[in-house]
Amino acid sequence: MGTLHAKSPEPDEAEGPKMDLQALKARVQRVHVDGLARTKDDLVINTVRDVFTAQDFQSVILKIHEVRTRLSKLGCFKEVGVFIDTYEGPDALDDGIEVTFEVRELNLLGAKVNTSVGNNEGSVSTGGLLKNVFGRGEELSCEYSHGTKKSSSFFTTFTKPFHNDAATVLSGSVYQQGSEAPWSGYKELDRGVLLSLAFDSAPQVQQKLVLEGVWRYISCLSRSTAFAVREQAGHSLKSALRHQLIVDKRDDVVFPTDGVAFTLKNELAGLGGDIGFLKNEVDMQVNLPLPADMVIQGGVIAGHLLPLRNNKTHCITDRFSLGGPTTVRGFEMCGIGPHSDGCSLGAEMYWAAALHAYTPLPLLHRGGTISEKFRLHAFVNTGNMGDFILTDNFKENLRTLVRDMRLSYGAGLAMNLGGFARVELNYCIPLLVQRGDRPSHGLQFGVATDFL
Repeated sequence: MGTLHAKSPEPDEAEGPKMDLQALKARVQRVHVDGLARTKDDLVINTVRDVFTAQDFQSVILKIHEVRTRLSKLGCFKEVGVFIDTYEGPDALDDGIEVTFEVRELNLLGAKVNTSVGNNEGSVSTGGLLKNVFGRGEELSCEYSHGTKKSSSFFTTFTKPFHNDAATVLSGSVYQQGSEAPWSGYKELDRGVLLSLAFDSAPQVQQKLVLEGVWRYISCLSRSTAFAVREQAGHSLKSALRHQLIVDKRDDVVFPTDGVAFTLKNELAGLGGDIGFLKNEVDMQVNLPLPADMVIQGGVIAGHLLPLRNNKTHCITDRFSLGGPTTVRGFEMCGIGPHSDGCSLGAEMYWAAALHAYTPLPLLHRGGTISEKFRLHAFVNTGNMGDFILTDNFKENLRTLVRDMRLSYGAGLAMNLGGFARVELNYCIPLLVQRGDRPSHGLQFGVATDFL
């Protein structure tokens, strides 16, 4: 088995003839996979069989690269190496090739510690897991997390990938999750089970179906909790079917310069228990590049909750909230909409929109590390929420939705956090505020994976 070394051509060699790899005939006659222990043979065979379809050396190299990538994504191996040699068996052809994949399987037992960011809160999680449990990339994990805002959760999850063209993944979880909502004066403890099926229905189009049953307990956070929140405290049983559709064609998730992202969420609660409603949410973002590395970004989010009247109800934790550094800036967290004694009550309907202008930091070299991680931006946010009553009159519905809308504007600095989240420090000026709102004029800090 030989080793190939390459170097840059000298000036007098650069003009020499180039090798046409497509004209160099080659066929893979044998494939070895060394290092298998727990991983099932049929899974590996189905993954590597494409290398036998190559008819020339260029196709062989490309197919081997594709197979190596697929092997790495099976969830079975931590290392995958490739060696190519001529085939010297009794049935060897003149252009016969033998390919050897050397793999190192994941350890059965593992541990993990990581941090995550969401909804202006950071959390740290730790846990243990069993990897490649049944030899086809399955994973069983137990994880405990604790957040900066006194939220905590414990999940036991089993994940089963199917390794098909749709990248289908089936998972089931048993969990307990606790959180506090100081803006509404309550805390919530959930204990439930859920079954999830995720798959790709088209390139850059992901879908997820979730069936969930959860026992919820809502209690008051302090003696100052409003009576309108207190009367919703207690136990409730919710069973729901959720669907999520994600289309993401942006060139980057944190600071996109081009592309569109669209998310649609649907939830039907009331299959059992005493909670019943139909909830729909939509989120859309459009990015347009401009000269001088500037980007114009527009975003719209909206949601509607329709209660089910057949002896079903819903409570404050099911309703929508709006306002804060991740949605309509210039307002406190959940500072828009109905309030009672300083507590946000949420609403059954909302909409919000934003227009941003992003630009790199001035006086810095374009393409540098600092330049890539930071952006200056100016923004205008608007939105509205309430228990609106809509009719068949489109114009009247439009007037209802824009009546008493909120408006704010400002500018600030945004930073890329780890390639998956964003940190913003903005100076915000609320322009249109309604009675009961909680505006926040001045500096506002936000950190999350999704911003309006």
